[in-house]
Amino acid sequence: MNPMSQDFEVIPAIDLRHGRCVRLRQGEKTNVTVYADDPLAVARQWQEEGATWLHVVNLDGAFEDSDAENLTATARLAQHIDLPIQFGGGIRHPADAERLFDLGVKRIILGTVAVEQPEVLDQFLARFGPAAVVVGIDARHNRVVTHGWQTDSQHTPIELALQVKAQGVGRVIYTDVARDGMLSGVNVAATAELARATGLQVIASGGVAELADIQALAATGVIEGCIVGKALYEQRFTLGEARQAAQRGILEK
Repeated sequence: MNPMSQDFEVIPAIDLRHGRCVRLRQGEKTNVTVYADDPLAVARQWQEEGATWLHVVNLDGAFEDSDAENLTATARLAQHIDLPIQFGGGIRHPADAERLFDLGVKRIILGTVAVEQPEVLDQFLARFGPAAVVVGIDARHNRVVTHGWQTDSQHTPIELALQVKAQGVGRVIYTDVARDGMLSGVNVAATAELARATGLQVIASGGVAELADIQALAATGVIEGCIVGKALYEQRFTLGEARQAAQRGILEK
């Protein structure tokens, strides 16, 4: 079993497109719902409800579009809220990460680079340390996908996780792309299998729809936390209720 505390992190997500807070269905950039024009107001709500981290996704960067508006929004978040931010999307060079850390980001999430350029991942780890570098493992039908989920690779999630662990990574975020933004239920079994097979800290992402999903993830005892987006925006439950469900799951272990 992974070494982990008794806490299970429920991390609210802010996905940025053109500086606005949006959600996509299955990562399709043409299938977008705008939830808020002001990400800072959303983040303040999460902070008031007890969030301990904020998950920020730079969708424009992931799609290789201009992301200046998203970086401005992220700088405002870091300046005006008291939550540490983990940030992913469009980080391809150590200089990109340096700019984000200067803005106030605490952890960066690498995806495509970790798959296609392991030597660059080594550079990130050497420069910033494993506590600040998370690898995002995004998968569809048990194959890792890259480039904003547009390109299939030959890696399975476990293969990639073991590879990056050997390089010094300690934490990954696992997303089942087929479930992301669909409110179809999180893939508890695959997430727990990844954690058990690798010994890494694993954060679940994609498809959290009900409080039961969060409780089931926490009850595995091997998953560090989960990222929740659309279910919060669609008011299926509050962040406070999600945190309570996580505690129930911990008590089940």
